[in-house]
Amino acid sequence: MEMTGAEITVRCLADEGVEHLFGYPGGAVLHIYDELFKQDRVKHILVRHEQAAVHAADGYARSSQRPGVVLVTSGPGATNAVTGIATAYMDSIPMVILTGQVPTHAIGQDAFQEVDAVGITRPCVKHNFLVKDVRDLAATIKKAFYIATTGRPGPVLVDIPKDVTTSRCEYEYPDTVALRSYHPVHKGHSGQIRKALALLLEAKRPMIYTGGGVVLGEASAELAQLVRTLGFPITNTLMGLGGYPASDPQFMGMLGMHGTYEANMAMQHCDVLLAVGARFDDRVIGNPKHFAQEERKIIHLDVDPSSISKRVKVDVPIVGDVKDVIGDMNRLLATMAQKPDEAALAAWWTQIDLWRGRKCLEYDRTSALIKPQMVIETLHRVTGGDAIVTSDVGQHQMWAAQYYGFDKPRRWLNSGGLGTMGVGLPYAMGALLSNPGQTVACVTGEASIQMCIQELSTCKQYRMPVKILNLNNRYMGMVRQWQELFYGNRYAESYMDALPDFVKLAEAYGHVGMRIDKPADIEPAIREAFARKDDLVFMDFITDQTENVFPMIPGGKGLSEMILV
Repeated sequence: MEMTGAEITVRCLADEGVEHLFGYPGGAVLHIYDELFKQDRVKHILVRHEQAAVHAADGYARSSQRPGVVLVTSGPGATNAVTGIATAYMDSIPMVILTGQVPTHAIGQDAFQEVDAVGITRPCVKHNFLVKDVRDLAATIKKAFYIATTGRPGPVLVDIPKDVTTSRCEYEYPDTVALRSYHPVHKGHSGQIRKALALLLEAKRPMIYTGGGVVLGEASAELAQLVRTLGFPITNTLMGLGGYPASDPQFMGMLGMHGTYEANMAMQHCDVLLAVGARFDDRVIGNPKHFAQEERKIIHLDVDPSSISKRVKVDVPIVGDVKDVIGDMNRLLATMAQKPDEAALAAWWTQIDLWRGRKCLEYDRTSALIKPQMVIETLHRVTGGDAIVTSDVGQHQMWAAQYYGFDKPRRWLNSGGLGTMGVGLPYAMGALLSNPGQTVACVTGEASIQMCIQELSTCKQYRMPVKILNLNNRYMGMVRQWQELFYGNRYAESYMDALPDFVKLAEAYGHVGMRIDKPADIEPAIREAFARKDDLVFMDFITDQTENVFPMIPGGKGLSEMILV
């Protein structure tokens, strides 16, 4: 059957099983939008800014096992999407972005709304394509989905010139695709797995450190089995929260710059470390030279071989899919006569309990001002710890990570690698669409929420009942904290002295607004908000302006050089 490129594009998405497409129309993609109008298999979500389209697709992917899909026009449509693409790339989120392009004969001629989308996005995509012939379109889209969702996931961009969308050819969407230079490894090397288990069983002070790869790789059940069989302590990165239940006594809390004292100290002083789906980044281990001062054996499991020994030299590398490899470890462990050293492990737990005794997450619960930590703890209590929680970037992000206590994967959506303000609300939109009926809360700050606040309009159009908790301290909170601690209290441009009335603003968009300024009103407000099942509720919590996020490792310092108060 012969079709236009626009028809082929929409048919490919439908045949790929795409249910939701996030986008914003423009001249170069109008033929595709016309075809979307004629069908009902793929539902288009009209955002109010292209950056939000990519963030919403990102949140859709993070909270499900499906890739996010985006459609934007050429020129400013493509450049507006770059921040969202880079955000997804840093956190390994599967996504396919379709961008319009000027006609092929006009490429390179500085045509109206022309940019080199392939060149601009090359550093922040897993791969990208420029389709110059309609006969290549269907196969290219198939390749894009395959690359985006296999191996280490990531965003893939397909740039489609306008004349390609009007050209015609026979439609054939391939069932499978093979790329000569792309062969992701799934199974780990059996010899390396045996070496890893031998090291773990000989450990006196073992530690398990896991990241977002466990969540993306759907390996939480296998990880829990391994951790409980061994009886070892475990910590998660910011991106890995929910990969292991926070309520489990073997869980040490998050590690890193704002991690717990016990997790950081155990990480620094262990003698055998198993790293799974994590990359030893600067916010996790601090200064690599400081981390290397303590001698330890390191086992590193990751699907991406380029991540292994990138920042820290490891002793036993294992390349493979984390679910498969941990499953193999569990099966092999069940056949082995050797068990962990119980006496050494008991002594190690005694030391860990001493570190836990520092109670590093305590805060003033008697204050007459609203403490942001109390808001997060109340959110956990009201939702039973089972909400999908999105956040923007800043102090509120760290408090949500520290105090919500995630027991399940794909319940915590935030920008870890790029640290992008503005993601919280569009993430929540994507999460609602991929998880209909699920409770979704967006924890944000008065600076972050304004980055994509226009999406309150999208929420109204598509009836998205997000519950927004704005921890409003009238500052760019994390910027102010750094200025207080390291810049002599010189608050250069961090004070927000022209804020809107968020209650009235929410109401102007057709939603419900609440202002809460007393600790006693926190729980009643949150309960009322979540009782309004069909409404978006914007809760503006007026919090203590002086509150800081602790523990904290200053930039350039090591894991044991934490500021606790």
